Amino acid sequence: MIQVGDMVIDPSNPLVLAALVGVVVTILIVVLLIMALRAAGRSARATEPLAQQLGYLGQHVQGLAEGQAGLSQSLQIVSDTATNGQAQLAQMVEQRLASVQQNMQDRLADNALRSQRGLTEMQERMRETLHGSSKQTTTSLTQLQERLAAIDKAQDNITKLSGDVLSLQDILSNKQTRGAFGEIQLRDIVGKALPNDSYALQHTLSNGRRADCLIHLPNPPGPIVIDSKFPLEAYEALRAADTDHALKQAVAQMKVAVKKHISDISDKYIIEGETADGALMFLPSEAVYAELHANFPDLVRTGFDARVWIVSPTTCMATLNTMRAILKDARMREQAGAIRKELALLVGDVDRLGTRVGNLDRHFSQASKDIEEIKISADKAGKRAHRLDNFDFEEIEETPPNVVPLERPEC
Repeated sequence: MIQVGDMVIDPSNPLVLAALVGVVVTILIVVLLIMALRAAGRSARATEPLAQQLGYLGQHVQGLAEGQAGLSQSLQIVSDTATNGQAQLAQMVEQRLASVQQNMQDRLADNALRSQRGLTEMQERMRETLHGSSKQTTTSLTQLQERLAAIDKAQDNITKLSGDVLSLQDILSNKQTRGAFGEIQLRDIVGKALPNDSYALQHTLSNGRRADCLIHLPNPPGPIVIDSKFPLEAYEALRAADTDHALKQAVAQMKVAVKKHISDISDKYIIEGETADGALMFLPSEAVYAELHANFPDLVRTGFDARVWIVSPTTCMATLNTMRAILKDARMREQAGAIRKELALLVGDVDRLGTRVGNLDRHFSQASKDIEEIKISADKAGKRAHRLDNFDFEEIEETPPNVVPLERPEC
């Protein structure tokens, strides 16, 4: 855009470009006229045709000037039209922008209201969700705390149990303490299964041997001994054997240990005339008992041959319950005579009671008869007393024979 005063010229417009070309051509013509006038003095003859041409050129220049003036007016009109159109366009654009801005403001206000409403609802939902989550979290934390407390308690129990296991290992590692452990377990089982007066612990026999427990069974079979044995070393060697050679050695050690225990019990605690014709070997471990019956049946048969029966805590309890039934039956037989005597005395007492009840019944019958007679006499006496009280003399004679009538004296 080229601005000349108040007029703005657009070089890209074809009319403006044509006007500029006309101005340039006019300037060239004027230059040529000046050059032609300078050459007029040299060649007058040559100037006449040139003058004619210049006249023609002047006419053409006059036409161009008129065209330029018309073009200028046209440019002015175009400029005015463009200015008016630009103003109208600016006004329309301003109106359109105002309308769009108003619409945008309305939409923004509506969107803001919707956003506020949605935000409020979202906050409410979030509050409810957070409240529910808070309750759930509180409940979960409470449950977690309870579970942690239970875990802590279980951990304490595990720690205590670990200590007890270590203590048990220490006990089982020593033969004397292991023997005491078996005796204590046997004492606990016997104490639960039998009455206190039906057994004796650490009983000394006539041969000077001390039995762990002696059950006072009636004859037959007689008192029977229970002795606690625990071949732990042989069993642990059997469990720890990882080669055939070690396994053979452990099996041999196990057989030797158990046979020695069976032999000791048979020699020490089976005494003819004093104890039963057999004894019990108590194994305080179910695992050792199961190992013997599963893999060492020859040792079990050896015990049968020696009249030594191997029992575990479970089978010992069953055996003792059987002995309890035998003791109960024996005691009932012992008390049968006394029971018969007491029954005879009870029958005599019942007979005397019947006689005395009969006598009392007779006494009651006589007393009842006497009471009836007393009631009849009392009724008669009561009736007479009522007649006297009412002056009822109708039944009495008017003039008794021995009564002198009273006469009024004469005046």
